[in-house]
Amino acid sequence: MISSEEINDFLALEFPQINGEYEILELSSENITIFNRISSKHLRPGGTVSGPSMFALADVAFYIAILANIGTNKSVLTTSCNIDFLRKPLQINLIAKPQIIKLGKSLIVGDVFIYSEGMNEPVSRANFTYSYN
Repeated sequence: MISSEEINDFLALEFPQINGEYEILELSSENITIFNRISSKHLRPGGTVSGPSMFALADVAFYIAILANIGTNKSVLTTSCNIDFLRKPLQINLIAKPQIIKLGKSLIVGDVFIYSEGMNEPVSRANFTYSYN
């Protein structure tokens, strides 16, 4: 399994636009936890975190889960995503927990649950399919 430092280095090089936005809190074969510090740029009217901010966190978290399992030497592309907004997130930091359900020969399928920091119930759930070669 690739280390969180290797993933951070890869993301900083290949995706500088998200550098510093996300933090890997846990990276093991059993659990992956990604942290997103929420600021005013993530909020929308109505006192909640915006849907695009939650989608970005889900996408990055699942991408990190994939990198942790297959490494950084493969071409990986999102082919499908669906996100359900389950409850209004608080205006606090978010935690993402990605899970790979199936790692096939060319497709990877999984889910990401997003939580407001300190809450037990998820605020959103996204399911992804990525292709790779």
